[in-house]
Amino acid sequence: MPEQALSEDIALRIGLAARTLPDTDPARLLRVLADAVGLPPTAAKLDALTVKALKTAADAEFADIDAGSLKKALALLKGQGIGTVEPLPDIEPYAEGDLPGSIRVACASNGGEALDGHFGSCQRFLIYQVAASGFRLIDARDIDDSSEQVRDDKNAFRAELIKDCQVLYVASIGGPAAAKVVKRDIHPIKFPSGGNAREQIAALSAVLADKAPPWLAKVMGQNQDERIRFERNTEDA
Repeated sequence: MPEQALSEDIALRIGLAARTLPDTDPARLLRVLADAVGLPPTAAKLDALTVKALKTAADAEFADIDAGSLKKALALLKGQGIGTVEPLPDIEPYAEGDLPGSIRVACASNGGEALDGHFGSCQRFLIYQVAASGFRLIDARDIDDSSEQVRDDKNAFRAELIKDCQVLYVASIGGPAAAKVVKRDIHPIKFPSGGNAREQIAALSAVLADKAPPWLAKVMGQNQDERIRFERNTEDA
């Protein structure tokens, strides 16, 4: 493909849109756009682009991506919502032992405290320490896609970033990536419709204060008798 000059505005749109699509970098999205609207993509061309055209371009390369993600990407390609991304929330001080009986949860995010990231393309992982008594946002780990480790194995690199976590909250994750996460004893949970990370973490804290399901009891290191009790309570509920 011959090189085409992109304006800073269009390059920003493409970069942000690519982050909303699973396993997609700006180069892949640009290849699809080349077929959908031609090169170089301009604001006028992108304004006329439709979800259907984006989904079917380049031999339907994005055919397996859900409509919601494509709509978000298309909005960004049209310049909608750019500049309104919420800032990263404040990191809260934490020392080991501050929250007894807690677990560590990573949330895939593209801005603010949103739980909206795909594992393979999210901008950062928000790291929460969660207990029945409360929770804290203890870290935000930005992802540098230009590093050599990413080129070697993107999914392994991202899984390694959260290896100290027991649970992963993510909008979407593919099978090969999930296998690398599970290999590190991290339990992935998908939230296809996204949402607010803090709200989901607060709900998890409430679950810890009540009765944890068997998988969560196992993550917390509960012994077998306690896990059986959780399972029976769940069946009786």
